[in-house]
Amino acid sequence: MILRHILLQFFVLAFLLSSPAVFAQDLPAVRQGEFGTFKGGHKGEAFVSWGWNRASYSRSNIHFTGRDYDFTLSKVEGFDRPTDFGLDPYFNPEAITIPQTYFRIGYFISDHYNVTFAVDHMKYVMAQNQTVKINGYIDLDEGSFNDTYDDEDIVLTEDFLTFEHTDGLNYVNVGLARFDDLLRVEKLRMTMGLTEGASFGILYPKSNTKLLGKERYDQFHVAGYGLDLRAGLNLNFFKYVFLQGDLKGGFINMPDIRTTLSEDDKAKQNFFFLEGIFTFGAIFPLAKKEVQAPEAPNP
Repeated sequence: MILRHILLQFFVLAFLLSSPAVFAQDLPAVRQGEFGTFKGGHKGEAFVSWGWNRASYSRSNIHFTGRDYDFTLSKVEGFDRPTDFGLDPYFNPEAITIPQTYFRIGYFISDHYNVTFAVDHMKYVMAQNQTVKINGYIDLDEGSFNDTYDDEDIVLTEDFLTFEHTDGLNYVNVGLARFDDLLRVEKLRMTMGLTEGASFGILYPKSNTKLLGKERYDQFHVAGYGLDLRAGLNLNFFKYVFLQGDLKGGFINMPDIRTTLSEDDKAKQNFFFLEGIFTFGAIFPLAKKEVQAPEAPNP
């Protein structure tokens, strides 16, 4: 409930920030530089960024089905799995995807709007040994968990279930975002900007699941879809490099999670998420911009 409340506040904030009334006092779409004044704002600019994320997830119901079982676990708790910060693996090219990462590329189709493609390499781990409610049945050829369950308590021990998307949750999405310059400090050649946007995409997880002693399925698989809203603060230095922090909230629905080597064994899960992102990036002007020479000083 706390996470849903935070998400509701975030969505309201993002809507207000994106409304025209808030930006009625927009700065002119003009960028100052040492070679004169560039008219046309950000239109024609491309950018690429890389960074890291932390995420939190709402509790969720997970429905498991197979030839010999059909049961639902209620209000299951899950969390992310960050990697301890260090040069290795955060900056080691051979291990750079081990942490929870974030990659985005985009292009400004107008002075204020850009389209983006991003990959949120989040990780999700079910909390082990938690007690949840179970409904349904398990009827394997042999096994200590065979029973019919009616809203009973069960402890999620390792011999019953381990469940995680740690290589990772992999939210691959496209989106539309707005960008507005808020502040320019010419002496420092720095610009501060506000961005907000929305995205949608697919979930392409590599789910590591051990269910009732069965051999796990360990391949990437399109499991469902997601959608989100986000808002962020951008610090641009020397026109071509930037740092950005984003807060993203959204919904993930995965109705087709592979759990074992058998195609009959599947799981369904959906939850809300809240994600904090920090990235660094570069800007590449792809379209020529009109340049106006600096005005001569008055005599």
